[in-house]
Amino acid sequence: MGMKLWGGRFRKDTAKIVEEFHSSLSFDHRLYRQDIQGSIAHARMLAAVGLLTVDEAQEIIEGLKGILKDIEAGRLSFEGAEDIHTYIEKVLTQRIGEAGKKLHTARSRNDQVALDLRLFLKEEIPEISYLLHRLQEVLVNLAQEHLNTIMPGYTHLQRAQPVTLAHHFLAYFEMLERDQGRLMDCLKRLDVSPLGSGALAGTTLPIDREMVARELGFKEIAANSLDAVGDRDFAIEFLAAASLLMMHLSRLAEEIILWSTEEFGFLELDDAYTTGSSMMPQKKNPDVAELVRGKTGRVYGHLVGLLTVLKGLPLAYNKDLQEDKEGVFDTVDTLKGCLAALTPLLATAKFKTQRMRAAAEGGFSNATDVAEYLVRKGVPFREAHSIVGALVLRCLERGCRLQDLSLEEFKAFSPLFSEDIYEQLSVEACLARRNLPGGPAPQAVKKALERAQGLLAQRAGFFKL
Repeated sequence: MGMKLWGGRFRKDTAKIVEEFHSSLSFDHRLYRQDIQGSIAHARMLAAVGLLTVDEAQEIIEGLKGILKDIEAGRLSFEGAEDIHTYIEKVLTQRIGEAGKKLHTARSRNDQVALDLRLFLKEEIPEISYLLHRLQEVLVNLAQEHLNTIMPGYTHLQRAQPVTLAHHFLAYFEMLERDQGRLMDCLKRLDVSPLGSGALAGTTLPIDREMVARELGFKEIAANSLDAVGDRDFAIEFLAAASLLMMHLSRLAEEIILWSTEEFGFLELDDAYTTGSSMMPQKKNPDVAELVRGKTGRVYGHLVGLLTVLKGLPLAYNKDLQEDKEGVFDTVDTLKGCLAALTPLLATAKFKTQRMRAAAEGGFSNATDVAEYLVRKGVPFREAHSIVGALVLRCLERGCRLQDLSLEEFKAFSPLFSEDIYEQLSVEACLARRNLPGGPAPQAVKKALERAQGLLAQRAGFFKL
């Protein structure tokens, strides 16, 4: 029958098709480091409680360290076992003999795999958070550089009101800051050791769960053995946080794509982060941003997939839970790849500030300011809205801007207009009057920028930057 952890009660070998269908080694081999780390801690605990001798534990630990060294040196290939847990135990037993057979004492693959996936995400989430931090740094640096770069703000993809490019970048900073919070929350909630829960009901042997948890750096142990082996909330929570993060990256990518078109002309991407066409020699394509936008769907799919796997499972462990890993692995890889590519793409982009300003000055982006001018003169907003709408229509008929109208033309629509209306109409004036917390006035944006810089400086300690 070969190396199996469960073959004793079976009279027949497993059918080849079942072996292939059942095996997870082709993807869960990624957990080899976490599996060896957990096994070393488990062996030390077994020796501490007298279930292994000190010599047996040392032999096991040295054997596991040797396997880790050989895997990382490429001297071992992953084959001949159901999963990474069985594989490592098989190689260990081949190398050290009887002591290797004792490693699985008081442990099930059910609590072992739950442990490995938690350890994996405990390592990967800080790495993702760091890459996210680097993107936030780029956004903050660009905001600092473009505090006074005026551009149109949009609703319905139509020019709406003037803002600054700094204000726009800080909007994405805030989105990503929420993503940082979700990742950190996820990290807190997965910081629980399931080891010692066994297959579902623990063990009769005198183990020390707290010792293993401390050794592996967990803050606490799982409170319920049934829940511990069947719980994948932490993986779903990670996938949910990842989906929101990818949505934000996709929105940023979409704006980069739009802004780099001839129609917008707000930025030019660096040649190193674009591609060309095999047929059209003039093309310069924003493929990096398009791939970020496209890869968002696969992360959404992994979230929905795992939610669907879990929705009908009775307690405790079911083989369906083998489907938890590939989506998590792919999501980690996708996030890291998108962040690593999008950050330098944005950092090297050249922004066409005059084109942005010209766009902000068009499209009647100062119309709301004219309405609010009338409100300050005592006109109800709805009436002011109607008056300015009629003024805009007049300008459209004449092919001019609001600031091109004469004072007599303004007065024809309301006698409350006076010479000071012209002070209200420049894009600088429109921005300056929006000096409220969270607003786009340069003074307000400067405060928001200082806040963002403070958050980055505070988090730098977490990454030991």
